[in-house]
Amino acid sequence: MNPRLLIAGLLGVVMTGYIYSVPDARLFRDPAMARILFTHVPSAFVASIFFVVAAWAGLQVLGKGRVLHRARLHAAVELGALFAGFTMATGILFSRVQWGEWWHNDPRQTSFLIVLLSYLALLGLRGAFSDPEKRDKTTAAYAVALLLPAIFLTFIYPRLPHVAQQSFHPSTTIPKGELDTAYQIGLWGNVTAFLVLAFFVYGLRVRQELHSRALENLDDHLADSHHDSPDSRVRRPVAVRRED
Repeated sequence: MNPRLLIAGLLGVVMTGYIYSVPDARLFRDPAMARILFTHVPSAFVASIFFVVAAWAGLQVLGKGRVLHRARLHAAVELGALFAGFTMATGILFSRVQWGEWWHNDPRQTSFLIVLLSYLALLGLRGAFSDPEKRDKTTAAYAVALLLPAIFLTFIYPRLPHVAQQSFHPSTTIPKGELDTAYQIGLWGNVTAFLVLAFFVYGLRVRQELHSRALENLDDHLADSHHDSPDSRVRRPVAVRRED
């Protein structure tokens, strides 16, 4: 068994058991649902990391443009968008449980929705190009261009004083260590588990992309070889007269 898969599985089992053993949060509207913190925050953390990985891979694609860099770019974009979507889904559920509405127009909800839509648009943009070279270069350029807006909308804009005053999201709970010990262990333990699992899947996706491209190149080579071989030339029927 792959050791990384084994580690990810063990971490997942341990952390799942742990988060259901911590006490309910008394100040939460639904105390038992406070555990959503253990999936919402790690998802946002992992998504942000993959946005950076995608931008870095994009820079390499625009520079050297090696096949490995291209595979890493597409894998990072896909996983960044996946975890961003999971962050948004759990955030909407958090809003419903804690604030009584699925969508509260909270600045953090709105700003992260823009980030998510930007990366979903990037995924859609890839399908607009049949030429792999144009697809890779365009994806790389947009991944690099989206990084700074994603950082601003995720980490800076929600913490601006006039914006933070309008937000229901606590801005100092995690940075200032205001969670109790049990919840801090659960939070950072789950961040670790999510990272291990995410980068295991990332490695699988990179290898799958490399194999897929290798097969495409092999098919193209075989097609060219078949086209150029003498056996592929057009044959015309030749009349043969049978002698009595």
